[in-house]
Amino acid sequence: MLDDAALLARVRGGVFGQALGDAFCTPALETPQRTRERFGHLTTFVAPPEDHPVHAGLRAGQFTDDTEQAFFLAQAIIAHEGVVSAEIAAQAILTWYDAVDGDRCVFIGPSTRRAVQRIRAGEPLTRTGLGGDTNGAAMRVSVVGLIHPGEVESAARDAALTALPTHNTRQACAAAAAVAGAIAHALTPTADLHSIVQAALHAASIGEQLGAPWHGASVPRRIALAVQLAGDTTTSEDARLQALADLVGTSLLASEAVPSAFGIIVLAEGDPYRAAMLAAALSGDADTIGAIACAICGAWRGVDAIPSALIEQLRNANPDYDLDALAHRLFTLAQRARLNI
Repeated sequence: MLDDAALLARVRGGVFGQALGDAFCTPALETPQRTRERFGHLTTFVAPPEDHPVHAGLRAGQFTDDTEQAFFLAQAIIAHEGVVSAEIAAQAILTWYDAVDGDRCVFIGPSTRRAVQRIRAGEPLTRTGLGGDTNGAAMRVSVVGLIHPGEVESAARDAALTALPTHNTRQACAAAAAVAGAIAHALTPTADLHSIVQAALHAASIGEQLGAPWHGASVPRRIALAVQLAGDTTTSEDARLQALADLVGTSLLASEAVPSAFGIIVLAEGDPYRAAMLAAALSGDADTIGAIACAICGAWRGVDAIPSALIEQLRNANPDYDLDALAHRLFTLAQRARLNI
């Protein structure tokens, strides 16, 4: 069992890791080639260019809806003293949506936007997320893993609950469960890259059973493929990134973005800063891939693995979001859960 100081460092690492990967990857373009041609290799926060199709207008170090939604979900869970439910998740999403003027916000994904309309129309939460197979549930779920140190199965089940209002498909629930389960296991003293991946696979198999049937690829099998491609040391790093882009995918689909995030974790050997650089180089839906990968890496390696200058930039670029206070409140919930193991 981690002592309090180590657990706090890892919870903070998960919170700031999420923000790091999200903000770092906002300039990335559609493909590795286009990002490389435009920026070379990104090594620090850069403001997206004015012609960026999604992130134009963001400041260097400013994060997107990935971290915003995670923040609002965490606040709702904290307000309910660690209780997780579909109802709590739905209210958190509505609160966030209004806070960012969601009807005009270009960041919001298609599944979430459609689900918000259904929730407001009074449809049952078991139906509002039907057909949602994108990565919105997975991108916000890191905070669920952070309050379940060592509890992979509980994290997976709670992750699926938070997915249901917007992303009620087996792929999206499996993807969210994989992220939360990996983080829950990362908060243990014996965690290593192999065991984190195994925890993700186990959690994903639980999540698959909790989402509605939907056509598409198996998330656990695609995670295994991504890890295999990323671990192929007979090829160059650039070749492995290209293989992830070509064979796993980097789109909004949960069955692409989340497996690719695990590939990035393996390529980065669990280092959150390196994972941010690699996710940006991978491109596509890089801010979500980076947010997921860096949240897991940060939860494993701890906040000290993230350069302090980048943490300070995150604070300055996102003054409306007190990530330090949020991390301490999540740590309190993690302490409580750990005592109940």
